[in-house]
Amino acid sequence: MPSSTLFIAFAAGASLLLSAASTGQEATGGVQALGTPFVVFLGTGTPGPTPNRQGPGLAVIAGDKAYLVDVGVGVVRQASAAYSNGVRALEPRGLDIAFVSHLHSDHTLGLPDLFLTPWVMGRKTPVELYGPPGIAAMAENILKAYAEDIHIRTTGLEQANTTGYKVNAHELKPGLAYQDANVKVTAFQVPHGSWPVAFGYRFDAGGRSIVYSGDTAPSENVVQACNGCDLLIHEVYVGAPANGTQPPERWAQYMAAFHTSAVQLADIATRARAKTLVITHCVFMSGTTDADLIGTLRKGYGGTVIIAHDLDVVTP
Repeated sequence: MPSSTLFIAFAAGASLLLSAASTGQEATGGVQALGTPFVVFLGTGTPGPTPNRQGPGLAVIAGDKAYLVDVGVGVVRQASAAYSNGVRALEPRGLDIAFVSHLHSDHTLGLPDLFLTPWVMGRKTPVELYGPPGIAAMAENILKAYAEDIHIRTTGLEQANTTGYKVNAHELKPGLAYQDANVKVTAFQVPHGSWPVAFGYRFDAGGRSIVYSGDTAPSENVVQACNGCDLLIHEVYVGAPANGTQPPERWAQYMAAFHTSAVQLADIATRARAKTLVITHCVFMSGTTDADLIGTLRKGYGGTVIIAHDLDVVTP
């Protein structure tokens, strides 16, 4: 069955609009009518403060449950926006499980928000947090930083519950990371510059497979994890570095060690036999555009290509 891609258009006071872009067929019903797992892109940005792209993060929805993957700036408010427009699983009080690819700030700045905001709104269950070594210390130190807030909310007039802000942190090794009745999650290691451990994740649910690269230089582990997957969600950069906070030659060295170029990604997606390639966390350099990125990818990959934007919904 061909992949179908659903895009949600959000505007103040507007109705939820859906279109089946890859099939050309008119979508029927709302997001909840989907019988297969799907992905909501909560944030598609990079470390830069782009106003139209929040920090990196997405939700895999399976069995009416949201499984967060990376937790960038704005994660809870973006989940609330998607919930308001029909994605029931992203009701903020239900956000209680997340998988972090690595500990870079842009992928983790939303953790205090995830720990505390849904709790303030009434969540009673602790957050189950999965990630590389160091994620437990990060969670512990975040809660220490907000100890006074937690004290006032639990002992003062708010009388907040004493469980919903807590975090159970799980430091992973490559292999099976998590499994329940809805989904199986497998972690695989990827090379991300100086980081000793960074992960990508494969989600298997409802007979479909979704692979998320995390931030990575070209990796054979991504190819092997996908191996004909329905969706390959991958970071990318396009263009040549220009002058910035570092000389161009230093940026070129950094990008090659930490990230994947569009030319490299086309090769990876082809060898991985990905049915659909979804781009997120895209770095455009030297004035390059979406058209430049698509054109480069098309030279080496013949499948469906989607450049994700915040609050897009994609289903395998």
